[in-house]
Amino acid sequence: MYFPDKEVSFIGEYITEAYDRWKMFFDGAANFKGVGIGAVLVSEIGQNYPVSVKLRFPCTNNMEKYEACIMGLNLSIDMNIQELQIIGDSDLLEHQVQGQWATKNTKILPYLHHVQELMKKFTKIEFKLVPSIQNEFADALSTLASMIQHPTKNFINPVSVRIHNQSVYYAHVEEETDGKPWFNDIKEDLEKGEYPEQANHTQKRTLGRLSNHFF
Repeated sequence: MYFPDKEVSFIGEYITEAYDRWKMFFDGAANFKGVGIGAVLVSEIGQNYPVSVKLRFPCTNNMEKYEACIMGLNLSIDMNIQELQIIGDSDLLEHQVQGQWATKNTKILPYLHHVQELMKKFTKIEFKLVPSIQNEFADALSTLASMIQHPTKNFINPVSVRIHNQSVYYAHVEEETDGKPWFNDIKEDLEKGEYPEQANHTQKRTLGRLSNHFF
């Protein structure tokens, strides 16, 4: 049974916790700036290997999905991965590749045959259909690739994704010019209820709020 809204009707465990081998997420995106595809390989220990490509030729939505899937499969083969779970939100591609749905579309048939040939290079391979909400990383990569204006002679460095656990100004303290420690004004406020002589009304209120976090 198929429902018009896969995200609402989906019930089940989160996919990243349900398979202990290599996983491959894929997706495609199209907008007024172009077409992009993205794929992410996730190892057994959770290491992510993302890749995205901008397509410079006309293609349908289903062609985008196949392009992204093939890109991920080729990357998996290059990394000598033997067992792979392919994860995407295209029920059409999944059922066609597994032989459950037939197609006579001349644009799709070459893609279908190519995917089936690539699948023979794995000892074990399976497909998993998920709602779009569980395919966010690949979707973000494909959208990024589609939006980038990439001149032929220019090169775009790899995108670095970092995790910051604190704000950029965390623990930033300016050097005190009077030779006293950075917490001197807070200490004076707590002990004596006194503010620096040159402090204005706003600075006094700020100092009062800061003092509430110290003892």
